[in-house]
Amino acid sequence: MAVHISTSAFPVQVIGTRMDSAIMFSYMPRNLKATIFLLSAATALFAQPDNARTVVLKSARLYDGKSDRMISPGWVLVRGDRIDRVAAGSPAPPGSAVIDLGDATLLPGFIDAHTHLGWAYSASYDQREMERMRKTSIEIALDATVWVRKTLMAGFTTVRDLGSTDFIDIGLRNAIADGSIPGPRMLVTVRGIGATGGHADDFSGYKYNLFGREPGIADGVADGPVEIRKAVRWVIKNGADVVKVHVTGGVLSLTDDVNRPQLTQEEIDALVAEAHALGRKAACHAHSSEGAKRAIRAGIDSIEHGTFLDDEALDMMKARGTVLVPTLMAIQGFRERLQNGTNLPAPIAAKGRAAMESMNSTMRRAIAKAVIIGLGTDASVYPHGRNAEEFGHLVEMGMKPLDALKAGTSINARLLGIAGETGTLEAGKLADIVAVPGDPSIDIHRAEKVFFVMKQGVVYRNDR
Repeated sequence: MAVHISTSAFPVQVIGTRMDSAIMFSYMPRNLKATIFLLSAATALFAQPDNARTVVLKSARLYDGKSDRMISPGWVLVRGDRIDRVAAGSPAPPGSAVIDLGDATLLPGFIDAHTHLGWAYSASYDQREMERMRKTSIEIALDATVWVRKTLMAGFTTVRDLGSTDFIDIGLRNAIADGSIPGPRMLVTVRGIGATGGHADDFSGYKYNLFGREPGIADGVADGPVEIRKAVRWVIKNGADVVKVHVTGGVLSLTDDVNRPQLTQEEIDALVAEAHALGRKAACHAHSSEGAKRAIRAGIDSIEHGTFLDDEALDMMKARGTVLVPTLMAIQGFRERLQNGTNLPAPIAAKGRAAMESMNSTMRRAIAKAVIIGLGTDASVYPHGRNAEEFGHLVEMGMKPLDALKAGTSINARLLGIAGETGTLEAGKLADIVAVPGDPSIDIHRAEKVFFVMKQGVVYRNDR
């Protein structure tokens, strides 16, 4: 059960590490999608912010997510679920609750532009594949309620989830939005879209007809511009906020080549045009240059990974304003697997080593060319909840600490199309606010030590 405690007269809801509420279903669903939607009954309902309540957050400093300097001291007035005022030194309005966080920095709630919160992490390739086939979708969805909570408590109040199965991302998004389970605000894709035998084809690497059929549009597999357009319409019909496409092979897929494009120019043109016509942004999994260039020409909104991009591809991105989301935590997760000697098939191990060797050069050239860089982690390729380590990896690659913080706040908000609501600490924005000890502009690793999390005016964590 949720336990209510009081900090500076402001109610804080503390959620335990395990789901203590009984799972209650009013009827037995007839299909999987209906079952996933019943996640909204999984836990006790959250208290909603009182629109009459005003809360003042105070700290030694504040970073608004868009400036080139810290503000000192930090002071934010929250009224209900919105930021009312950001004005250092202002007096607290009569009757407001005051939360003084001391020697800390207030920041906008972090945004991760590349997660897979419906997928489990497993260091062992074979174990991951077995669990995907053995676990029911209901089990995975219930496991995922833990993963989304960890992500929120790490300071990530919004994520863009770029691939799931069995509508688990839809169920998580809706249950979180309903206040039934704690987690970040989610923009979801339903399924990534790709070609037969490509990175989106989960049947690749298994003997023919093992699963009794060939994959199709409902599995994210489509060929030719007509099928591609239909696949875009299918994911949007089923609730997608954003469209995800795979234009090259992947590191963790067994049978494809990361250096080979998997969609023609006409196919990717059709996908981007259809997504944009239906009011959705499009994100592109692309490791190699040729696949990425096709997506950039088509008007893709972001390149995910971009591991082996050449200078021409980076120059095209700079000219068109295409965002690079490098997912450096995926590299870190792979590095740890190699260091720990975990089970990895030889082709995947080889691709991973090549990615590790290339990424440093790609990132340093992208930074030098002033390509727009967003923060994304590929959560599930490493253990869930470590998202904030991406800030440190961006700085290690040559970004300034404040630029890394922008990548995970205001830049990502623009990429996701939600800059009017979140991503900066400004009057009128949603009260998505986190606090970290000390000054992350001096030590970026402070961003990994979030101790205060507010999302839409509700405090989910306050360790002090």
